[in-house]
Amino acid sequence: MNSALLEGVSMGLLLSAMIGPVFFILIQSSLENGFRFAFVLALGILVSDGIYVVITYFGVRFLADVTLFEKGLGYVGGIILIGFGIGSLLKKRVERPNTGGIGIPQLRKRTAFTKGFSINGINPFVLLFWVSIASLVSLKEEWKSVSVVLYYVGILATVFSIDLLKAYIAKKLLRFVTSRLMKVLNKLVGLVMIGFGLRMIAFAMGFVD
Repeated sequence: MNSALLEGVSMGLLLSAMIGPVFFILIQSSLENGFRFAFVLALGILVSDGIYVVITYFGVRFLADVTLFEKGLGYVGGIILIGFGIGSLLKKRVERPNTGGIGIPQLRKRTAFTKGFSINGINPFVLLFWVSIASLVSLKEEWKSVSVVLYYVGILATVFSIDLLKAYIAKKLLRFVTSRLMKVLNKLVGLVMIGFGLRMIAFAMGFVD
């Protein structure tokens, strides 16, 4: 197997091991709305990552120097995540997770995709990760275009596969999930979202590295 692809898979496993807001949203979505909903949400995450790959690969030096862009994303992303968190905390009625069904309505598919795309896309730490990856790739002077593509494919495919695995495992644990547990999970997700949102704003203000 191509060494660049193997390096990409390894980096993808490392990224998948990091627990961020997307992790909690993915698990919650799988439990509440089924695996198919989580699958579409993971697609939204994948597309936002793909866009960041293109932006950072072709403009890593430009993006790395534009601190206003990074700070602006931190403020906006932080506020949006706090909004998601407050919404989850205030959610009163929690339905027992469904069993998946034959499919999900087109509107809910768009909702799932948008949710995954936005939560991943507004996170400045995701941007910084891809900037660092693009910087690393730029140092691989011996890599040709094919190796670069395989490296990024390895990362994206691995992250997407692990996201689906997380959602699948969560769905398999459905029989242990009660309405009370879902309420607790919603509170936990809300607190985590608010925590990450505050951390983003603190990052944008220069209080944390």
